[in-house]
Order: sequence, then structure tokens, then C-alpha cells
Amino acid sequence: MMVRVFVPRDTTALAMGADEVADRLVAEADARGIEIALTRNGSRGLAWLEPLVEIETDAGRMAYGPVSVGDVAGLLDAGLLEGNTEHPLAHGPTEAIPYLARQQRLTFSRIGVTDPLSIADYLALDGFRGLETALTLEPQAIVDEVKTSGLRGRGGAAFPTGIKWQTVHDAPSDQKYIVCNADEGDSGTFADRLAMECDPYMLIEGMAIAGLAVGATQGYIYLRSEYPLAHRILDEAIERAEQAGYLGADIRGSGRRFDLEVRLGAGAYICGEETSLLESLEGKRGMVRYKPPLPAIEGLFGRPTVVNNVLSLAAVPYILDRGGEAYADYGMGRSRGTLALQLAGNVKRGGLVELAFGTSLRELMEDFGGGTFTERPLRAVQVGGPLCAYLPESQWDLPLDYETFAGVGAGVGHGGVVMFDDSVDMAEQARFSMEFCAVESCGKCTPCRIGSTRGVEVIDRILANQDRDANLELLDELCETMEDGSLCAMGGMTPFPVKSVMTHFPDDLQR
Repeated sequence: MMVRVFVPRDTTALAMGADEVADRLVAEADARGIEIALTRNGSRGLAWLEPLVEIETDAGRMAYGPVSVGDVAGLLDAGLLEGNTEHPLAHGPTEAIPYLARQQRLTFSRIGVTDPLSIADYLALDGFRGLETALTLEPQAIVDEVKTSGLRGRGGAAFPTGIKWQTVHDAPSDQKYIVCNADEGDSGTFADRLAMECDPYMLIEGMAIAGLAVGATQGYIYLRSEYPLAHRILDEAIERAEQAGYLGADIRGSGRRFDLEVRLGAGAYICGEETSLLESLEGKRGMVRYKPPLPAIEGLFGRPTVVNNVLSLAAVPYILDRGGEAYADYGMGRSRGTLALQLAGNVKRGGLVELAFGTSLRELMEDFGGGTFTERPLRAVQVGGPLCAYLPESQWDLPLDYETFAGVGAGVGHGGVVMFDDSVDMAEQARFSMEFCAVESCGKCTPCRIGSTRGVEVIDRILANQDRDANLELLDELCETMEDGSLCAMGGMTPFPVKSVMTHFPDDLQR
């Protein structure tokens, strides 16, 4: 009987040699007269085990990893195709791997399971059921379901998605747009990429539902230019979805229209800010717009526009399929549903971890991450990207929750978790934060453009022990000016990591 073998095709797996492993598996099987059916699936998000090879058996899929080209012959000799669990690279049933089994995967339930471009695979795992439900509802009822779910923006600002959709729904216009912010640029983040490379129809479905909800007929995915594989997969998936009637002029015979296309980003971090993104999408330089007017009122080409992050839109199919209450059952306080956490930096077991809001950082970094890669003591962690605070050990037991983190001057952001061991120089990290802002600022407002440049100079003087106390006071005042006076979060949040170093790691600034 032909054995089905799965080798992932996402960017991380490819970087670790997945193509070469797949080719060797086929060649070795041919040489041994064995027939295998090779499926190039998406990744499970267990980056520390890539390439993760899976074998379909009567007992379910068995996992082996990380597999290198040199391991293939030995694995076949040891009974890989029979699902032998005695090999050192064997992990038993994939779903039972503790890293995966302890998660609550709602948005990422399909990644690694399916061929990303197979509509049949997607349909077999409840795909497009949310869209089919939405087609039976009035637009307001769709918006109400999203409100009930408590879904908030997963891109950083955490604005309630249903309120944003309601504003666009209520805005009178002959043309409205859905724009997906897929310009994933925060340090340590890769969840958007995994969603697009491993389950592209989920994003397509979410955007089509958003279009039905607010009366938009055109959608754009503003994709980070450094994601060429996601670009190819999305283009192919959109074409197949159109052919199958899930996009286009007559969605599933309903007479309702939604068209979708991918536009490549401009390669600038600032284009992840929604108004700068819209400027870039219109063919202009990515510069932040003044608000008001809000994009929901005057967005792309001056028309009402929903701008949501990939993960926000990707959560929508589950909500419309299972109901808003089912999604809201997860989480805590005003943070409902699940959060896609991405473990990166100095970590032993990096990867994607989807959990309900409320998990502590310590649990995430120790139970899932396994501590630092260097096995040195963990000293600091930055959650939420380069504009968010560095957290000391005294804050690692805080629950991951928007309000809790905001209460200590931190942020959840896009869910990136970057870990640092005790060899880190936190003064250099503070300097990096200011320098990052100086490089990536769009230059439109003075506090961000000039403040970040002056900030680097002030930190350099502190590190050189030049009138240290006066310059520390000046740095604090400069941070306050940037925070209160900047036009957008680029300058307004850059002080967060700097001030966290001043507060929690002051000794590093006193050397």
C-alpha cells in the first residue's frame, strides 16, 4: 500500500533544507522500489523541529524531526514508513507532541495538516463554512457576531474589530475597501507568514466575510516584500478560490461580489502603520496621515476602509462558523479568544504557540520555550516588537492580557516574544531602540524624526560617562516629549523600551 509522507514547504522549513529532504526521500524510496505519496504541507509551527517529516499510519500521523538529508536513509532503514517510534528523531503521534498538544489552536488549527493550496483539504477541515454562514446573514448580523466575539486587532493597537467594521458598515459610500495589513515587520514575529504560507484560504475567507459585512467589493493584501513564498502561494490560492466561486462577481451563486489581490509592500517598517500603508497602497511614499479622518471614514482613495491585520481577519472564519460566543469563551477580561505567540531570540524551542489570553510569560518561555538556547539564565524578554518594553523577571508572571500589560507600561502587540540571556547589554538594547526609530521614521513629525536622532546621541554620551546624571535626566525628558508629541506609534512608543531599561535595568546605564 502506498504510504503518504508529509514534508513542509514554508519558509522556515525550506531554510532548514526541507526541499532537499523531500528530494532524498523520493530518491531513496524509488531506489528501494517503494511507492510513497509525497505531500508538501504547511508547517506545524514547531520551528525547533524543522524539517518535521510526518508519516500517515493507521494510528494517525507520526512525526520525525529535525530531519536532515543525511538522516533519510537511516530513518527508512529503521522503519520510517511503518511509523516506527524507536528512532532518536521520532516523536510519536504528531498531535501528542507536548508543545503542540498543550495549545488551544483556533486560528491555526489547520496549519501543517493540509496542502496549503488544496481547496479540498480546506473544505474537509471546515473551510469556507464561515463564509457560507455569512452569505445567509444580513451585513449587520455579521458585524454583530464579530462584536460578540470580543475580537480585537492583533496587529498591536488592539482596537475592537467589530467597532471598526461597524463604522465602515455605517459610512455611506458607493465603494468601500478591505485592506489586510500583511507587512509583518516586528522583531521575532512570523505568525502572519505562517498563516499565509500554510493556510491561505483562511485569510481569503476572512476578507470575503469582512467584505460582506461592510459592503466592500474590493480587497487588497498589503504583503511584506520579503515574503516571496507567501506571495506565490497567495496569488495561486486567490486564483483557485475565484475558479471555485469563493471570490469574484458571484460568490457561491449569491449575486454578491468580492475581488481580492496582493500588493507588495515598500520595504519600510513605517508602512505597517495603517495610514502610511494606505499612502503606499495608493502609490505614494509611505508617510503617516493625520487623524482624523479615520481610515474607516476616509481610507484608501478617500473611501471607507477596513484595515485589519492578518491574524484579525484569519480569526473571522472560526467566529462565523462556531459563533461569536464560542470564540469569546477563551481568554480573560477584555482580551477574548486566543493569541498567536511567537517564541524567538535566545530560545531553545522557538515556534508558534497559540493560547488563550491569560497565560503567563514564565509558562510560555519555560514550559514551551524550554529556556534559553545557550542554557544561560534568562534575563530579559521583549514582548510585542521593537516599540515595546523589555520585561524583567519580576514581570514574567503577569498574565498575557492587553490591560494587564498596559498597566505596567508594556504591550502585547503582535505577540512576538524575544528572549535574552544574562549576557545581554540592556544599555545597548536601549540604544538600538532609539536607532531603530531614527532609521525607520517616516520623518513627518519633529518629535520622532529629531527626537530619535538626539536620543541615540544622548545614550552614547551616557555610555561614555559624559555628565551621566544630567544626560539621564535629559533622556527621560526626551522620551516624554516623543511619547506625547509624536504623530503615530513609531515615535510615541519608541520611549517604552528605553524607559523600561532605565527603570528595570539601571545598572547597565551606570557602567
